[in-house]
Amino acid sequence: MTPAINLAKKHRLDYQLHEYTHDAQAASFGLEAAEKLGIDAAQVFKTLVVSSDAGALAVAILPVDKTLNFKKMAKALSCKKVQMADSKLVERTTGYVLGGVSPLGQKKRLPTMIDCSAQTQSTIYVSGGRRGLEIELPPHQLATTLNAHFAAITDD
Repeated sequence: MTPAINLAKKHRLDYQLHEYTHDAQAASFGLEAAEKLGIDAAQVFKTLVVSSDAGALAVAILPVDKTLNFKKMAKALSCKKVQMADSKLVERTTGYVLGGVSPLGQKKRLPTMIDCSAQTQSTIYVSGGRRGLEIELPPHQLATTLNAHFAAITDD
């Protein structure tokens, strides 16, 4: 069990687990998940951690086939600039390794933005807390559990 699964159970979320054999040579963890699970990449969401100009960390959840727009993310967080957070800091703060960072069950709850495209899906897939494990759940349950907000945070 990962902290993500434990949190999903604790909150009685409507979730399903999906496992696949992770290929260490995969160029993109998220696109690999979509391919191996046979689902549209627009339904698989990656979890990125950014750092604001003030040094505060925040989480961005967006489709694996999209790119985070730093200006839109900064605006959603009401700050001037954001950049990708240092990988070692991400692992220390979330408790997860890169490629397996789940928005659920992080060591420290961070401000979280979910790309608004999630609202068009009945369910989305996010990391289950390790490479090769995805949790499928309704986006509104994810947002409620994380006290997250929906915002347009990707390049169009």
